[in-house]
Amino acid sequence: MLVSGIILVVTFAGIFTEHVHGFERAKFAMLGAGLMLLAGQYYGFYSPQEAIHAVDWNVVFLLGCMMAIIAIILPTGGFEALAAGLTRISRGRQFLLMALLGTAVTFISLILDNVTTVVIFGPLIVMIAQSLEVSPIPYLMAAALLSDTGGVATLVGDPPNLMIGSAAHIDFNTFFIHMGGVVLASWIAILAALRWLCRRDLVKPSHGVVDAGRLVFKNRKLWNQSLLVLAVMVGLFMLHHSVGWEPWMVAAFGLTLLLFIARHIAVDQAMQDVEIPLLIFFISLFVVVGGVEHSHFLEYIGQFILPFIERDLLTATIVLMWAAAILSAMIDNIPFTAAMIPILAGLEQQGVNVTPLWWGLAVGVGMGGNGTHIGSTANVYIVTLSERLAKERRDPSLVITPAVWFKTGTPAMLATLIVSSILFVLFFEFFSAPIH
Repeated sequence: MLVSGIILVVTFAGIFTEHVHGFERAKFAMLGAGLMLLAGQYYGFYSPQEAIHAVDWNVVFLLGCMMAIIAIILPTGGFEALAAGLTRISRGRQFLLMALLGTAVTFISLILDNVTTVVIFGPLIVMIAQSLEVSPIPYLMAAALLSDTGGVATLVGDPPNLMIGSAAHIDFNTFFIHMGGVVLASWIAILAALRWLCRRDLVKPSHGVVDAGRLVFKNRKLWNQSLLVLAVMVGLFMLHHSVGWEPWMVAAFGLTLLLFIARHIAVDQAMQDVEIPLLIFFISLFVVVGGVEHSHFLEYIGQFILPFIERDLLTATIVLMWAAAILSAMIDNIPFTAAMIPILAGLEQQGVNVTPLWWGLAVGVGMGGNGTHIGSTANVYIVTLSERLAKERRDPSLVITPAVWFKTGTPAMLATLIVSSILFVLFFEFFSAPIH
């Protein structure tokens, strides 16, 4: 237990401080996985076969397939045309434009992960803001905050959701039914907070006009076909429990169907944008946590948490939600989720009702990403985009600094956590009902 615990701490410390030492988090995860395997074989608590079984391949394959699907859809120009249409509807009213773009970002984040969503919309938002001669900061902040929030609603919206759903055997419909209302209330809270916090920028009138020629379809036929495939996938995600398919099978089916529809796109072309380092990171992380679980270290930690949960399950759920959010704001939420899952699973095997804790964990790690500029990968991308824009325009005021995020993103996160806590208190019987 001691050796596995040390390897876990060293690995997580390396992952969380990647911005300090400059090594990618995937490298530290690989190092940790290798050390865990060597230690496991030496001390006899973890074999290579057990390491293979510790990897949640459902998460890995689903992420890989979704990345390939996005790579096929992106060049169609459909997202650009969507942004142009929303801009026309807003007619220069800034808050309405922010709400419309935020709604689009949220809905797309229900199916595509939040990082992909901001990668798509971030440059579009900058171009629209420059054309309208307004500050892009409120729109970029809204894209990051609402994509993080929207991803909490579905099983496939955010990697931690996939991990929680796969470990707790939660199907797509059950996840959405429990998280959909929380996300809707949080979404309203974020928009209200942004309207107040960004009021000085939003009240300024827009003067420019968006160049529609830069935001047009490049392949409308493939865009429409892609939307049809995504609709089929959503239907299959909703039925996957009934038909006996794992979520990754739905994604693989959607990718195969889209590849046959888009005949001119080769398989290697679709796979070029698959983030192999991210998949390696997940695989290595599962191996590390699996080793700690087999050493019974997490079971040892769980026994200290058990009395608190048995004494007051509601309070334990709220505390877990806030702790998960605060830690996810400071560090990456994926390793934290990976470490918490075996602890909750171990408590469940002891007969403890951990159902509300699963939901509290999902809300906490999802909403917590909004707390700081490094709280999620989507946030880091938006901040980097603003820095590049400020450098190009030679205008330091366009940078989303940690202080700017603290004044805007942190209050938004606190608002969502307060709203979520109130909903858990009011409907705790619903959240604590057995999943199966």
